[in-house]
Amino acid sequence: MSLLRLRAVLRGPGGLRGPGERQRGPGGDTEASGGHGGTGGDTRRPGHGPSVSCVNPEHDAGTSRVRTGQSLLLCLVSHHLSLFSIVLKARAKQLQGSNVPQVTVNKVELDALDNDKYQEAVDPGPKQKQPRAQGDGLARSSTWAKKLQREMYIQQLKMKQEFPSAASQLALESQAKLDVKAEAKAKAETMKSPNIPKMKTTTAWNQSSGSPHSKPRVVEAKESAELKRPQRMPKDKSNQQVLQQTIQCNLECFLFLQQPEEAERYLLLCQSSPVKRKVLDVGAYNIVMRSWARKVLSHGSCPGSFCTTCSGPWGRSSLSCLSLLRYLQELNSNGFHVDELFQKCLFEEDEKEMVLSAIRTVQPNYQLPPPPSPEICKSSLLQDFYSRTMVSYPKLDFSVKELQERFQQQLEMELKNTITIESVEAAKPLTPQAVKARELLGTLRSQWHSAILQALRNSKRSMARPKRLSKYSVLLPYLCLLPDEEYVDIMLQVGILNDLSPQGESLAVLARELGSKVYDRYIIQRKLRSCQLEKVQKIYENYIELMAKDSQVGQYLPREYWEKLVAEAGFGPSLNLKSCSWPCVLLMRLGMHMLELMVKAIKVPRNILNRRLESKPIPVLYHVYSFYSNWQVGLIKPHPIYSQIVSNAAETTLTFNSSAMPMLCPPVPWTSPNFGAFVLNDTKLMRFMDDSTHHQLLLDQCPLVNLHPVLDALNQLGNCAWKINQPVLDIIISIFNDKGDEKLDIPPPLSEAPKPPTAPSNSSTWSKSFKHELFLCKKKTAEMHSLRMDALYKLSIANYVRDKVFWFPHNMDFRGRTYPCPPYFNHLGNDVTRAILLFAEGRPLGPRGLDWLKIHLINLTGLKKKNALQERLEYANEIMEDILDSADHPLTGRKWWMDTDEPWQALACCMEIAKASRSPDPAAYISHFPVHQDGSCNGLQHYAALGRDLSGAASVNLVPSGLPQDVYSAVAQQVEEFRKKDAERGLKIAQVLQGFISRKVVKQTVMTVVYGVTRYGGRLQIEKRLKEIDEFPEEYLWEASHYLVKQVFNSIKEMFSATRDIQNWLTESAKLIAQSGRTVEWVTPLGLPIIQPYYRSRSTVVSVQSPLCPTLSCRKPDTVKQKNAFPPNFIHSLDSTHMMLTALHCLRKGLTFVSVHDCYWTHALTVDVMNQVCRQQFVALHSEKILQDLSEFMLQKYCRYSWPVDIPPYLPEVMSRSSQVLSSAWGLLWREQVMDSTYFFS
Repeated sequence: MSLLRLRAVLRGPGGLRGPGERQRGPGGDTEASGGHGGTGGDTRRPGHGPSVSCVNPEHDAGTSRVRTGQSLLLCLVSHHLSLFSIVLKARAKQLQGSNVPQVTVNKVELDALDNDKYQEAVDPGPKQKQPRAQGDGLARSSTWAKKLQREMYIQQLKMKQEFPSAASQLALESQAKLDVKAEAKAKAETMKSPNIPKMKTTTAWNQSSGSPHSKPRVVEAKESAELKRPQRMPKDKSNQQVLQQTIQCNLECFLFLQQPEEAERYLLLCQSSPVKRKVLDVGAYNIVMRSWARKVLSHGSCPGSFCTTCSGPWGRSSLSCLSLLRYLQELNSNGFHVDELFQKCLFEEDEKEMVLSAIRTVQPNYQLPPPPSPEICKSSLLQDFYSRTMVSYPKLDFSVKELQERFQQQLEMELKNTITIESVEAAKPLTPQAVKARELLGTLRSQWHSAILQALRNSKRSMARPKRLSKYSVLLPYLCLLPDEEYVDIMLQVGILNDLSPQGESLAVLARELGSKVYDRYIIQRKLRSCQLEKVQKIYENYIELMAKDSQVGQYLPREYWEKLVAEAGFGPSLNLKSCSWPCVLLMRLGMHMLELMVKAIKVPRNILNRRLESKPIPVLYHVYSFYSNWQVGLIKPHPIYSQIVSNAAETTLTFNSSAMPMLCPPVPWTSPNFGAFVLNDTKLMRFMDDSTHHQLLLDQCPLVNLHPVLDALNQLGNCAWKINQPVLDIIISIFNDKGDEKLDIPPPLSEAPKPPTAPSNSSTWSKSFKHELFLCKKKTAEMHSLRMDALYKLSIANYVRDKVFWFPHNMDFRGRTYPCPPYFNHLGNDVTRAILLFAEGRPLGPRGLDWLKIHLINLTGLKKKNALQERLEYANEIMEDILDSADHPLTGRKWWMDTDEPWQALACCMEIAKASRSPDPAAYISHFPVHQDGSCNGLQHYAALGRDLSGAASVNLVPSGLPQDVYSAVAQQVEEFRKKDAERGLKIAQVLQGFISRKVVKQTVMTVVYGVTRYGGRLQIEKRLKEIDEFPEEYLWEASHYLVKQVFNSIKEMFSATRDIQNWLTESAKLIAQSGRTVEWVTPLGLPIIQPYYRSRSTVVSVQSPLCPTLSCRKPDTVKQKNAFPPNFIHSLDSTHMMLTALHCLRKGLTFVSVHDCYWTHALTVDVMNQVCRQQFVALHSEKILQDLSEFMLQKYCRYSWPVDIPPYLPEVMSRSSQVLSSAWGLLWREQVMDSTYFFS
């Protein structure tokens, strides 16, 4: 039976609801329980207008208190709750009972209307006395409804529009014009129904000039085709959220440009659109009303056309004490307390002071409520951590003054938004050809700057013409957010012109990058305007006392201390203000418009390198199409002439976003999902895929106290200070500039790329083999360019901070796995980048530190993986001559380090061992070197622990053993036994495989089984390994790989009996959930909510000529991806939980700790302590009823009710299977043995 019928029960992101319960929508409004999931729960009858439930005071007080949290400031104090209620109630009355179809009229005549004419137009027919609701303080004036209707009517009449007769591609909707003759007809129409004709409307911008500072005005235009066909509501909830995002972004854009009247008008137009009206939520109204509230509090009067409380127009009537008193009384009667304004609302600039001043005009003795007591996380895994007295936070080797100076340096870099640094290729000798090419590039760029600036202004001027609406008119507000010069700088600074490969770059990638850069600068400007920076500066100056060596602060975590300082600061803007993220479609179209300007404006003379050619300007960039498999992909390619100039110039500077650089001061601590990491740069706590908003909604809905462990762990990882290992960096740079070395993972320059074969003169005679050879040559060149640029970025950033101490702020992906925010250079990089990083804090080696350095070195070589730790230490002592020679003569000696698995980290470790062993007292030697402890097939460790699988636990070192157990060798041995039996039975392929089954052949497949690899994927992995064996007969590759993957899976099933059962349970559960139309969700043991962002979606060709509206194709869960990804993602969330627990408890013990997923780093002195903490937290984690809790969560979320639809009986049965999975070996206390397992992490 299909689970699509579950939709009536399993609706909304907030979980299951019973009959009669309400569910909050994305913006805080409610959905009736009987509503259809595809329409956001709207249960209104046709023609009854928008629901007013979002601010209805008759709702339950508790629900209303939560829902109204942020809007209280605007709606209650500034008398705009009354205004908002009036608007919605009046609109609801106005639209009730309307069955009149939409009327298309021709002309609007702005004649003066007397009261009689107005009354006939908006409220014809017999007047009916409307009973006033009991206790409705909003309708105290007997004429408020008439005034409101009159003002709304006049407001609509004022919306003139000019629009060409041809239907436009734009989704612009407007009031139509009504001539004198048609006015009588419209009047007759309105006599039939007390309702103003509804027109679909939106806005375009008109500016007198291209200046971003000139005041724009709205131009409304009608699209007759849109009016004729019925409008459909987006069926998918995610599409509704994107549409909500788009509307809110437009409103925020208008208000940022200080055009509240345009925002108000746009909101009215959205209200008139049947599609947009249904997705309007309280957030859209709050955006507009915040500006009204601020004006009222600043000037004491009401600006909007909706206002009917004031007797006169804007600026003529003051907000009286009597009105304020009435609003406060109404606030109290609706179940709120005035203190909640200051406890739950978010403020900008000096709004908090303004609200307090307004309240004190009627309550002179009113005092602000005290800050709430800090909430303490109740997680059973962290009861000791949060309940015990915190030790003093580890100090940095910097004074308060030094840290303040570093903060100022970081702030300056973020305010500039970009930073230009010297490339490591700068050491190359400068040739006359390079000098000439650089001068030429400088001249061209100056010309391009002027050309792009002029093209941008012409484009904006064209968009602003009311009689010639361009296809980009809807982008105009977004092109006015910044000064024109900043847009030009973005276009010239982005890596299009400087680093564009001759093979081109994806159009979509470049467009997204350009749009994102505009958004990032816009967010910074918003933060500056709202005075957030001033408050952050003030708080940070005190915050660094927690880490400065010359100050003493109480026992606080970084998050706790920051929250304490914010509470003490009292006034000023809220630091966790939310701004609406721009949808992907908006970023793409804005970026595409900027790309089109570049393609049209940036030109170069054709004869610039060859004077014999015609002096004709040709484009520098070309928009072309290429095919990847069956997909047509747009590319931006540079002209070969420009590529040649750039190659000749060999420029030595690189420009990066400030967010791509390590921080020069300790990061701002994470205190909420919307605040932390960089000082100004907008950073998400959780990285999202594409345009998904589900993760952010889950985080916003999650109680903040439940996120405290995750936030504290991220702060602990981000507060680790780093420095550069300069000797190793210099060696790497020397090889990089000397044609690289692929064996040492230093990519060579493009000059070493394979030369394309000589092509026959006639392209029609090209053979298939020649075309394939040419394709491989181009592919190799593109790969070399990509690898070379990646290495150039990493080494150049490292060289820039070579004399500095720096920090990597962290965030996480949707599974909870942590990552440094700077993308290029960080400790999650390859062997090269890890080798040049050291802890900024040094600690003495202690009695066992030098031994741990030697063991770590042997681990990096990969030579003694099966040997005991003591044997590895003895081997290191035996080869001390090679170690010292590698340290002293890395490029001219015996080069022992080059033949290891991780050569650069091995070299760095050799140098550290040499320094320590030559010091007078090795135990007192101050070491900055990080020592690693790596989990032994960590995914299988978690599976063995979940299934209480003793045989599997032994093979992945969860129980004590004299030697490290190698699961890969064990599987290879098991497969070999299966092969022997089949060979004895005469199976041909088993006989062919004799002598070819090794650890290397099966390792990748065994490693990825835990992450959900299929048999198809496993077969490809084994086939690749067999191809690397020269002696293996090629004709048996397919048959052999097919046979081996089957035996590998059988071996794992036999060794890990519970693992496959758990995987099957997770897979089948996810499959059924996805088939019911839901995405798979769960909560980690630390309280982090997780949702899998895998959806089916049709590929959409994003065209610059398309209207700016979200794609409304339905996004249903991708069943295949949901079920295949659930087991690995669930395990990833567990290894992340284990890492975070280890990080927090290492902080408790004063250790320096960072991680690369399941590889933990600390000083050599503290390896033993970290190992103990790591094991303790693994035992504590798996002492929880993880699978039972998961089963109960899924049963509660997806199978809570069997009414009103039938739930397949096997769904609860599948989800209850965890009790069967865990029945085996439950009574065996194997977990106690983990503490004594030497090779669990080693």
